[in-house]
Amino acid sequence: MKFISWNIDSLNAALTSDSPRALLTRDVLTKIASENADIIAIQETKLPEAGMNAKQEAALSALFPDYEVVFVSSCPPARKGYAGTMALVKKGLAFKADFPKIGAPGTMDLEGRTITLELPEFYFNLVYTPNAGDGLKRLSDRQIWDAKYAEYLKSLDAAKPVIACGDYNVAHEEIDLANPDTNHMSAGFTDEEREGFSNLLAKGFTDTFRHIHGNIPSVYSWWAQRVRTSKANNTGWRIDYFLTSDRIADRVTRSEMMDSGARADHAPLLLELC
Repeated sequence: MKFISWNIDSLNAALTSDSPRALLTRDVLTKIASENADIIAIQETKLPEAGMNAKQEAALSALFPDYEVVFVSSCPPARKGYAGTMALVKKGLAFKADFPKIGAPGTMDLEGRTITLELPEFYFNLVYTPNAGDGLKRLSDRQIWDAKYAEYLKSLDAAKPVIACGDYNVAHEEIDLANPDTNHMSAGFTDEEREGFSNLLAKGFTDTFRHIHGNIPSVYSWWAQRVRTSKANNTGWRIDYFLTSDRIADRVTRSEMMDSGARADHAPLLLELC
């Protein structure tokens, strides 16, 4: 089976805008569509609570005519048009969708951050992990999220194998970002966030990219949009992941970043299992 995960940073804008960035985003969506994946996980949709309007639905259907769409968006009292996740599931696949609340603090459970699909042989979870924020103002809440999410995935794994993916907003090891020495107090590379991700893996999960590629350096999934040279100079971070239950990790045949061309921000990830 084939899976793709991507933090799109606003599906809302990508589907109908003619801005240069929207056009680059649609080019990536076209590339994703050509892969004919079984499940496509999208994070940071930024859709309103009610979802897409008719024009957006038509645009998405034109790109992905053979997929069922499930989504969850931020809802009050959480911020409007914030976070949000979506799954595109190939028609014909039997699945049940759940939008779990994991007992996270504040409004995190209301921000549309995770979807779980139950298929006959496995669970598929997609997540948009909360960022620790400017000045690490949300770090303590983020630590609670990490612990709750790890326990949630462990509970799924007790029933059947899990494939999990998304923007985890953490570079796990120094090899996972271009400039580790200057970022130990930056959101996404604090000791606390890295420890949270280590705890998640210790619950019985495998970072599939490292499983396939070992300690290959300088391969990243995110480059800062605000720094125009970040992608050209490959000063990136690897903060997006495909994880599997340890017991199915040896079924992984591909785990890699897809080429997103000139578009900065996140690159899509591709996973294949035999």
